[in-house]
Amino acid sequence: MLRLVLFLLAVLVIAFGLSWLADRPGSLIVQWQGYEIETSVFRAIVILAVLLGLTIVLWSVLRQIWNSPAAIGQFLNRRREKRGLEALSSGMIAIGAGDKALATRYAIQARKSLPNEPLTHLLRAQAAQLSGDRVTARRIFEAMLASPDTEQLGLRGLFLEAEREGEEEAARQFAERAMRLNPKLSWPVEALFEIQCRRHDWAGALETLAIAKRHHHIDRALADRRRAVLLTAQAQELEDTSPETAMNLALEAHSLAPDLVPAAAIAGRVLAAKGHIRRAAKVLQRTWKRSPHPDIATAYAYVRIGDSPRDRLERVKQLAALRPHSIESALAVATAAIEARDWATARHALQPLLNNAPTQRACMLMARIEAEQHGDRGRVREWLARAVSAPRDPAWTADGVVSEKWAPTSPVTGALDAFQWRVPVEATSASGVSVLGQKLSEFSKLDGPEPEAIEEPPVIEAQAGASLTDKAIPATDAEVVDEAPSNDAHASRAHTGPASATSETTQPAAAATKDQGNEAAGSPGSKSQEPAKATDGPVEAKATAGPASKPAGQPAQETTPVAGPDRTTVPDATTAAEELSPATVPATAAREEAASQPTTQKPAPQPFRTQTRPIEPRIFVPPRPPDDPGPDPDGDEDVSGSSLGLRLPLKGSI
Repeated sequence: MLRLVLFLLAVLVIAFGLSWLADRPGSLIVQWQGYEIETSVFRAIVILAVLLGLTIVLWSVLRQIWNSPAAIGQFLNRRREKRGLEALSSGMIAIGAGDKALATRYAIQARKSLPNEPLTHLLRAQAAQLSGDRVTARRIFEAMLASPDTEQLGLRGLFLEAEREGEEEAARQFAERAMRLNPKLSWPVEALFEIQCRRHDWAGALETLAIAKRHHHIDRALADRRRAVLLTAQAQELEDTSPETAMNLALEAHSLAPDLVPAAAIAGRVLAAKGHIRRAAKVLQRTWKRSPHPDIATAYAYVRIGDSPRDRLERVKQLAALRPHSIESALAVATAAIEARDWATARHALQPLLNNAPTQRACMLMARIEAEQHGDRGRVREWLARAVSAPRDPAWTADGVVSEKWAPTSPVTGALDAFQWRVPVEATSASGVSVLGQKLSEFSKLDGPEPEAIEEPPVIEAQAGASLTDKAIPATDAEVVDEAPSNDAHASRAHTGPASATSETTQPAAAATKDQGNEAAGSPGSKSQEPAKATDGPVEAKATAGPASKPAGQPAQETTPVAGPDRTTVPDATTAAEELSPATVPATAAREEAASQPTTQKPAPQPFRTQTRPIEPRIFVPPRPPDDPGPDPDGDEDVSGSSLGLRLPLKGSI
């Protein structure tokens, strides 16, 4: 629009000038070299204007001809730059799409067209990274350090390469150099801070945090929180070696983050140890109002050295009154009441927690109350069983890791202030199970060491129709059978000793022995039985724990348990009286006649070996309602050495 106005003004001025000349006629006479030229003024001015225009045109043509080589070079350069920019654009798109072949081709083309362009170096480096050529990428980034324009870009590329290859020291050096070069860059400040936190370089992390806060890389609230965590980490390391420094650091951290439990706990403990009881109590109360925690309750209970358990209980009650509806308040009061042996207060504090779904800590405290107040081992076992399936209590958790103590950084990622006091994920992690098992083992050792394994002595069953003489019976090859114990308390057994006096009383025992032997033969704990070898003695008796008695027409044999290579006979005094009785004479004659018949030889048995297996306490029985301790099996034995009243199974029972 402005140009149009100026053009119209110029035309208007020229027209006005020509009109002015036309209104004022005159003549112009030129005499030169004997020639005289006469014309009007208007015509002379027009001729001069035309000559001036022709001169300008001629000069322009001559100038273009003179500058034509340079113009041709400029044209070629512009075309090459255009092709290079197109290659850069297409190459960046290929990098974003992940097409490494196309990105490499465009990188080569951009290098030919624009060799000194910073974007060309970046495209080549990223194409090399996409192709997996780390050496070439690092060489290109190192070449960028020579130019001030690309030095920051090269440092970032070298830092990322060092991070990928796990070279933490090299990454730290590149980040420090980039931060010194330009502190306003956010990436070197954040990267250096993370590396220093992973290395537990708390002093260096505090300096880096100050730079980040000064250049507004993070907001003020986050900076104060991080500074408090770093100061708490320093105080935690210096609490035992330099309590004064640890106290100052913890107090500064407490002023920046009053809800930070470790800072308040450290400050409270050190202040209490130095005798500043009121100040320590004030610090602990301030944190308790914001974040109730067992460490705060413990530090507050022992804030005055030498107090009795009753005094500690009263002090904990005052602390719990600040957060009366918190679960930690009830647990803290119950713990202090148990130490003071105030069972009524402990039960009253835990009662609201037991009405809904008691946590593991609540169940463990109830088990402790039952054990220390009444010694009721059944109730203790019940609460221990409930603790296994009870909901978990809050714990220090970071990235799925549950820790008993607070830590400034995560053990997985190394991130600062990662641990939080919350309920862990409901999963049977190895750490949680080990911690709970350790706590349960403490209760199982209240009265002494674990009971030893119980071994039941071998049993000899007497069969009907067998009689022993009053003479010593020589050792014979006998069938050896491992005992197959059963939970049936009504199974008849005859231990080593005098036999039955009459055959009528031994026949029911033999029948019961046969039934029990059939069950033992099918059980996995019994060994395969081998037939016994016949002997030359006139009278043989057989005593086993499982096989049935033979018919009356065959000689009876006796099987005795053999504990080693030496074998012993089993004397029986009652059989002598049986042989003298008139009622047993026909039976004795029949047995002697049967003994004179030939018998089949049987292979010798293997020596008897007792298999001893340690018995472990079975605290957790199959799942049942918490209020039902369950029936005690007949085959179990109550071991009096354990205060929990554990029912230990006999050898061989499962």
